[in-house]
Amino acid sequence: MEAAKVLDAKGLSCPMPIVKTKKAIEELETGEILEVHATDKGAKNDLTAWAKSGSHEMVDSTEEDDVLKFWIKKG
Repeated sequence: MEAAKVLDAKGLSCPMPIVKTKKAIEELETGEILEVHATDKGAKNDLTAWAKSGSHEMVDSTEEDDVLKFWIKKG
């Protein structure tokens, strides 16, 4: 999946991944994808809820070597 931007939020505790994701997605055009890397386990629920409330789409998410990866399409 090709992302327009990659945000490294590893090592940050909530709500910082959300804060940084919000700031990063504001820099994208509608329909572009932001890839977010996080290590806070709460990020999965928080980012999913945040994307939904902001009319963005959580396209996919995975976990590799304790790093959560999310692909969010700007709505």
